[in-house]
Amino acid sequence: MPELTIQIGGRGFDVSCQEGEEVFLQSAAKMLDDEAQVLSDQIGRMPESRMLLMAGLMLADKVAGTDDKFKSLEAKLTAVEAELQSLRNMPQPEPERIEVAVVPPSVTDTLAELAARAEALASVIEESSAT
Repeated sequence: MPELTIQIGGRGFDVSCQEGEEVFLQSAAKMLDDEAQVLSDQIGRMPESRMLLMAGLMLADKVAGTDDKFKSLEAKLTAVEAELQSLRNMPQPEPERIEVAVVPPSVTDTLAELAARAEALASVIEESSAT
């Protein structure tokens, strides 16, 4: 069983852990040391047991806040997944019928005839204004 010396609040503590957990222990000790440092900066020197208790309580408060946020996000995720599933289970909407106006051939023939007459009149006007 590996033994490590961790620093918390400027004090060394000898602790042991399971093989392979050294990195996790050092990480946890760093978090506890950070909280102890905040206490030391605010209050100053205090007994070791009180410092560890207060630092542990501060970490527990942060964990409780994170747990609350996690549970809230988990509930939102569950609701969104349920909504997504209900949308997937809905039948496909009926296709919309869109009517497009079709111009009858007689209208296009009439318009072509009117255009030809207008061009003929324009030619007559041009010829008479030229002379």
